[in-house]
Amino acid sequence: MKSVFFIAIGVGIGFALARSITRTSDGSHLISGIDARAKAFTGAIASGYRAREAELRRRATA
Repeated sequence: MKSVFFIAIGVGIGFALARSITRTSDGSHLISGIDARAKAFTGAIASGYRAREAELRRRATA
């Protein structure tokens, strides 16, 4: 129960910090860059997953 409390505190602090950073133009630019890199990363993971799944399906039907 103690760890859940600390996770909640960490999430709250992170949210407050991100909110204060996005109030400046440089901070907003920084956050948008991080967001773009995160989306590119998750897109690459999803693409690799789909490619591997298709490869396994081809093997299963062959």
